[in-house]
Amino acid sequence: MDAMDAVLVDLALPFPILKHHTSIPLPKPLKQSLLALCQAGADEITRMALADIQVAQLSAQAVNKLLKESVLTASDIRAVGSHGQTIRHLPETGNTLQIGSPSHIAEMTGIPIVADFRRRDMAAGGQGAPLTPAFHEAIFRHSKQTRIILNIGGMTNISILPQSINLPINGFDIGPGNVLMDYWNHRHNGTPYDNHGDWASSGTIDKALLDTFLSDDYFSKKPPKSTGRERFNPKWIDHYLPLQHTLTPADIQATLMELTVRSISEDITHYAADCQELFVCGGGAYNTALLERLSDTLPNVTVNSTHKLGLAPEWVEAVAFAWLAKQAIHGLSGNLPSVTHAKGKRILGGIYPA
Repeated sequence: MDAMDAVLVDLALPFPILKHHTSIPLPKPLKQSLLALCQAGADEITRMALADIQVAQLSAQAVNKLLKESVLTASDIRAVGSHGQTIRHLPETGNTLQIGSPSHIAEMTGIPIVADFRRRDMAAGGQGAPLTPAFHEAIFRHSKQTRIILNIGGMTNISILPQSINLPINGFDIGPGNVLMDYWNHRHNGTPYDNHGDWASSGTIDKALLDTFLSDDYFSKKPPKSTGRERFNPKWIDHYLPLQHTLTPADIQATLMELTVRSISEDITHYAADCQELFVCGGGAYNTALLERLSDTLPNVTVNSTHKLGLAPEWVEAVAFAWLAKQAIHGLSGNLPSVTHAKGKRILGGIYPA
């Protein structure tokens, strides 16, 4: 919920060519509205309807800005893959909701829109997330190394890519990535995130509090599993934080960062013990302290960002949804049943003509 990202991608070759990119920060009132919509509240259908149009307008603004900066017109673009903004993800009931009206984006850009990627997988019995492993398999899989692509965004999700083509891809949401650290940092420092993890590094990890955090039953659930801000949010921190404690805010930040590190390293050790290479994407790839801790806890794994593979970590997710749009346009599946546990491969997303 920091910004609206847009990428211009040539997908004619097996490896995507990132031609241009742009980003527009979310206006503060819209961000506040979206955060509020992640929890039940009064008059939420009306508030959702307003935010739905506002997200669409910002999406169209990003697309049109990208076209202007790259000196292209709408007719040069085959389609836009629009993920939308998730405000509720409830896999236990088979429901997920992303807002950002694709009809309005199509109207404001003059380009066909592919959107609502997650619900078809869920209709087929899947988790609807993560959807990026199919993209990761298509462009990052290596025949001689077991690789992991780790996306550290608000949440953390993992794609396990075995070197053998006879083994299935695995992937799931590990739990909170940056989201809890960002909440806590903003509460105490007023900034959107802990730059490079410097504030966390100034604190001391509290083992008792870490164990309390890890007692949440999400961490012990077996895949398939997916989660979001409806679970991991400021109320989650306050619920698990003892009312009486002597910890400094920096100590708690250090412990929240260790929660992200421990949940990642334990799942990798459990589900991908033969992993040799870990490539990180998402904003967490720039949290130097977090990556150093990951390297410490996974001594037999080489940790890099996806820069090493030719794609900047901050744009991997956006490129993935461009790829999913291409799959839909060509009538090809975009999910992996081995990841989401859907009944089979499905074409994801609805197509909204220009």
